[in-house]
Amino acid sequence: MPFSFTVAFEKRGYSWREFAMSSYLIRTGISLDQELLERFDRVVRQKGYGSRSEAIRDLLRDHFVEDDIASNKTVVATLTLIYDHHQSKLAEQLIQAQHDYKGQVLATTHVHLDHHNCLEVIILRGRGGDARRFADKLLSLKGVKHGKLVITNTSDIKDM
Repeated sequence: MPFSFTVAFEKRGYSWREFAMSSYLIRTGISLDQELLERFDRVVRQKGYGSRSEAIRDLLRDHFVEDDIASNKTVVATLTLIYDHHQSKLAEQLIQAQHDYKGQVLATTHVHLDHHNCLEVIILRGRGGDARRFADKLLSLKGVKHGKLVITNTSDIKDM
């Protein structure tokens, strides 16, 4: 940033920080019917958002993650499984599937919930479609009682 520009900005009463912050946020308006706005405001309060703007930004981010998945971009994900560890060969199938996922399993956490049930959280990084197929494969194994794939992303994650 040229010195003269910074000084001119500070003479107008703006700090460089204020300028930098304001240059990244653009105000916009939306029109909503009253019932929709009231429902949205309830969600904003229930979830503890500081403003409608932050809630809208989160909705947009969720939409963009779905776009990244559909575009088969690189994502990070967690696959949470609850399964019966007494199910014949299930543990071996889970381990083999993770090895077959070509190094895209970053970590696995395994917890014994009780005598029969285990919880496993698998942290993944890879293409969105690959993560979904991997999850579908594991979720369909006999002995898996419940599971959920949660996919997320930021614009900072480089494509693989």
